[in-house]
Amino acid sequence: MDFASADPSVVKSIKQRDLLNTWLRLYARQQIAPAIWEYQPARLEEELSDLIYYTVDNSTPTARLTIQSEGTRISRAYGHTGKGVLLEDYVGPRLAPFVMPVYHACVARGLPVYSVADVDDIYGRVVAYERLLLPFLTDDKVSHVIASLKTFCEDGGFEIKNLMRGNHAPPRPKLRTVIDRDLFHRAPGRIAAADVVEFADRSSGPDITAEIIELN
Repeated sequence: MDFASADPSVVKSIKQRDLLNTWLRLYARQQIAPAIWEYQPARLEEELSDLIYYTVDNSTPTARLTIQSEGTRISRAYGHTGKGVLLEDYVGPRLAPFVMPVYHACVARGLPVYSVADVDDIYGRVVAYERLLLPFLTDDKVSHVIASLKTFCEDGGFEIKNLMRGNHAPPRPKLRTVIDRDLFHRAPGRIAAADVVEFADRSSGPDITAEIIELN
């Protein structure tokens, strides 16, 4: 699976940009991913229901991620809870080819990965599934990943229940990127006018986060 190179402006969600900017401030000190205990974004409590924390086992040729926590939204999207379960087992064989390469790229590169895929709810409405993955190090290896997922529907409302399992159509990847350029956080006062659009507020539509993750 190919991943494009991108800078932080590829992330459009305001809340995901806040999460990424906190990570970038920590990364900028030594140009490496921070430790999980250092990561304390403002208003984190407001996002917890939409975040998933994973531990990473690097003892095998392919990294294995285990779900350590999850928001109620992801449970609704996948139809069941997954704490303590390997991610590849949680998503199942149908979705694993679409999901796992994104996580493996994050672990292998030690950099944020951002992807967007279209999925259909049970009524056939197209929902954009935006995933931001942030890596964290222990002893120079990625030991944790935090995932933030947002869902957005151009038509407005959609059904979150069984979003990832209620339709036989597979996800349709629209964007896969490794954020490996301009890895610094610009304070709001220094943002150029041309960049303002990337902070546009989409609050008029559902902004549901999840894998770690989503749904009403």
